[in-house]
Amino acid sequence: MSSRATTPDTNPALDPAIAARLKRGADGLVPAIAQQYDTGEVLMLGWMDDEALHRTLTTGRCTYWSRSRQEYWVKGDTSGHVQHVKSVALDCDADTVLVRVDQVGAACHTGDRTCFDADVLATRDDQDQ
Repeated sequence: MSSRATTPDTNPALDPAIAARLKRGADGLVPAIAQQYDTGEVLMLGWMDDEALHRTLTTGRCTYWSRSRQEYWVKGDTSGHVQHVKSVALDCDADTVLVRVDQVGAACHTGDRTCFDADVLATRDDQDQ
């Protein structure tokens, strides 16, 4: 199992200009939204530190930090449901990463296409109809 400090990983492998801009949480992580590059479909939310972001940028495959397993994981290494990186962007506050990917198979660990398929909540507009 990988050891990881609970403070930001300022790994020199990540471009220092990017590392300086990132606004990490107290645990050193930033949320990373995976989105299907051609349809705009939101697939999942994962977590990245500097090392995971560096690996994502340099390998072309999404790497996340698993908070439950306390280790890095490359999406698809065990499931075969790979995320091929098309682009990576920071939001305006540099506290969230958007990774546009070509998703192969299910993005969700439950086997659903996205992590947002199963529990759609009613909105005010739904109640008015």
